[in-house]
Amino acid sequence: MSNKQFPEDEIPSDMAYRTIKDNLVDDGAPTLNLGSFVTTYMEDEAKKLIIDSLSKNLANHEAYPVTTDLQNRCLDMIAQLFNVPTNGEPDVTAVGTSTVGSSEAILLATLAMKKRWINRQRSAGKDVSRPNLIMSSAVQVCWKKAMLYFDVEPKYIYCTKERWTMDAIEAVELVDENTIGICAILGTTYTGEYEDIKAINDLLAERDLDVPIHVDAASGGFVAPFIEPDLLWDFRLEKVASINVSGHKYGLVYAGIGWIIWRGREYLPKELTFNINYLGTEQSSLTLNFSRGASPIVSQYYNFIRLGRQGYRRVMLNLLRTTEYLATKLKDLDCFIIMSKRHGRGLPLIALRLDPAKSYAFDEFTIYHELRQQGGWIVPAYTMAPHAEDLKMLRIVIREEFSYALCDALVADFRAVLGRLCKSKFTPLAQKEIHAIDTAVIIV
Repeated sequence: MSNKQFPEDEIPSDMAYRTIKDNLVDDGAPTLNLGSFVTTYMEDEAKKLIIDSLSKNLANHEAYPVTTDLQNRCLDMIAQLFNVPTNGEPDVTAVGTSTVGSSEAILLATLAMKKRWINRQRSAGKDVSRPNLIMSSAVQVCWKKAMLYFDVEPKYIYCTKERWTMDAIEAVELVDENTIGICAILGTTYTGEYEDIKAINDLLAERDLDVPIHVDAASGGFVAPFIEPDLLWDFRLEKVASINVSGHKYGLVYAGIGWIIWRGREYLPKELTFNINYLGTEQSSLTLNFSRGASPIVSQYYNFIRLGRQGYRRVMLNLLRTTEYLATKLKDLDCFIIMSKRHGRGLPLIALRLDPAKSYAFDEFTIYHELRQQGGWIVPAYTMAPHAEDLKMLRIVIREEFSYALCDALVADFRAVLGRLCKSKFTPLAQKEIHAIDTAVIIV
């Protein structure tokens, strides 16, 4: 019987489990997947709460009011973390929602910017047929989807061989009366760099342009506040109207949770919120998706109260130390140029490429395939954003469970691979360089 056909007969549960379990063996190991930002480690207590919440539908507020309240508490905590304006009030209820990830949050942000722009244009009797949004060519693909789905023209600031983020002056010069907003990235997926959001904000204010900034903080939103609290990128800047962040990245939660926060209700047109009453009580619905599990909300709240600001700061500092340690080891191989920012001025990742000053008979894609064969490592190779795509690179994302010991193992496999590819023998790691104690994940 083909496994693509719906089976006719039942089989015992243990047989079904074993069949699938055996098939899943061929998947890569999450710990060795160094291309993904998505969390692959949570504490046992969090896993128990996840299992307890699997059967709850977050959309049903009447049946699960406590879970709904936990979502709202998380929103308020994130709003505080991002310095949402309080106007002197001691408690401000955040304007925002949880989502299934930053992609959904970005779609909502685009809709809000477009609808707000349409309302303003129509009130002035102006045309609404050609909205545009300004962004770096290094944006994640979900932004390109948003432009296509919602008929918004993207205006790109293209990367160059020397600059891999958006130029603030170039961005503001592209603004016209059809611009619904500017997207700025707090941690690009290519090199992990933060775009200069303050510079964009200041230029908009200086030129008195009523154009909102949306900050795509999918990766950096849970890093920068704890590592660089004085960095101005959030609602402390007057032009920042909305921010998205992924809980399942450096929010340290398993896949399936994102967040979006608006500066205030005036930035979220009321037409985007729907009221329903067929689940037992009157409630509002903002998300593009409706039914979804409650587990991501519960586990996000667990992390917030478990770690607090001190715990998140500890984790993020530890990730940056591990990143610096690995970057130094890779640089010592004398084959690579480290492209990503170091010393805490970006995400805990390493973007690197082969030194173009040296001649190699192989490229970064070859290294990717060889590392996969060597030790099961997934270190993706890719090309830079449009207009700089002749740059090939590798990216290593450092997550909570990636230890110094794993760094040493990865570097040893890099040496083995480069030795084969260069037809030369790389000196093995000295014993003193190998850390026997796993120091990357410290639980207190």
